[in-house]
Amino acid sequence: MPFLTTILASCVVSACGGGQSSEEMQTTDATATEPHTASLQAGLSSYQLRNSGSGARDFLKQYGGTLLRTASTSGKILSVGPGKYYATPCRAFAFAADGDVIEIDGSVTYSGDVCGIYRNNLTIRGVNGRPKINANGMNALGKGIWVLVGSGTVIENVEMFGAKVPDKNGAAIRLDGQHLTLRNSYLHDNENGILTSNDGVSNIVIENSEFGNNGYGDGYSHNLYIGRVNSLVFRGNYSHDANVGHDLKSRAQVNRIEYNRFSSSGTGQPSYEIDLPNAGLAYVIGNVIQQPANNQNAGMLTFGVEGATNAKQELYVVNNTFLNDDPSRGTFILVGSGVTTPILMQNNIFGGVGTVTTQASAISKTNYRALAPAFVDRVNYDLRPAANSPAINNGSTPPTLSSGVSLVPVAEYKHVASTVPRPVVGQIDIGAYEATEP
Repeated sequence: MPFLTTILASCVVSACGGGQSSEEMQTTDATATEPHTASLQAGLSSYQLRNSGSGARDFLKQYGGTLLRTASTSGKILSVGPGKYYATPCRAFAFAADGDVIEIDGSVTYSGDVCGIYRNNLTIRGVNGRPKINANGMNALGKGIWVLVGSGTVIENVEMFGAKVPDKNGAAIRLDGQHLTLRNSYLHDNENGILTSNDGVSNIVIENSEFGNNGYGDGYSHNLYIGRVNSLVFRGNYSHDANVGHDLKSRAQVNRIEYNRFSSSGTGQPSYEIDLPNAGLAYVIGNVIQQPANNQNAGMLTFGVEGATNAKQELYVVNNTFLNDDPSRGTFILVGSGVTTPILMQNNIFGGVGTVTTQASAISKTNYRALAPAFVDRVNYDLRPAANSPAINNGSTPPTLSSGVSLVPVAEYKHVASTVPRPVVGQIDIGAYEATEP
């Protein structure tokens, strides 16, 4: 008969620095939802401790006390919250197996519940609302709230805030392992929203999420800081009001930045809205990119400004709406001197003062430049072209590259942090939105 083996252990000398130990070996049918006590015996052998997994050892080091470890089959659902088997997310993480699903009750705030997450292919999601994870002055491993050491983590529908560490680089989500997917979440008021390693292989997908007011205020921490990974897909997100840092900084080899809104509500003073400091292969399609009057740097989208060290130097900027509210200065697309491949700018609206691009060889096709482009409702970000706007039906069809990638926009950003299909109405319009009836 298939079975699960569960260990309930108190703090042991080797993990917690002193005290007595005990363990409870439990056996249940694999279809049972929770283990039941079978027997109790003293001691926890070093073999059993080793095989309880690094997540369990980490839990012992941080918490001591009672340890629940469920081994063998993967793909179980672990429920977290008041009245659930696991009171806090970190307890569930410590005892999960690879491939498990952790469902966190969204009706409460989990304060000071910080930890390393060591298992692979976990799915972590909020249910019955969006759970709030408040660092509340605590940090895991000196790095942040959740430190992802395992590979292939998927996180959905959580709110995380308050990450601070002594080196001023605390992250709500710190990726030390490989690969991450984040959806439908809200990360705010941390020193970094997301901070990743530079492993060169990770693929990161971030969709339909909000990032706001992250950054220590020193210019070195950001709403998101994606390191030297393989690829980033950033789609349908709302990133705003970075505290002196950037709304998005990515050193990834490949960046797909599509149908997002980068803007400020006036509570922060961001630097760059999008910073791709090492160039690479980058598709910037269908975004709203707004720079507030109060900012730390007049550049809005940068490419290769810290050295074009990535393998490629290709930037495609297609059907975006740029809005510069700085009344006296601005650069819409700032390209580093080391980038020798001409960038493509096609079907973009450039609204406000400033230089369109610093690259003299840039290819410009059917863009629209105006100090105050006419929109349906600029104040409330209804950025569809107003009636009789020169943007209507005056775009050109974006190409399909030799790699097979189409640059045609197929969606539009919808507030807050979502997308809708882009209408097809006659010839494509210039900008991030197609003109349609209200």
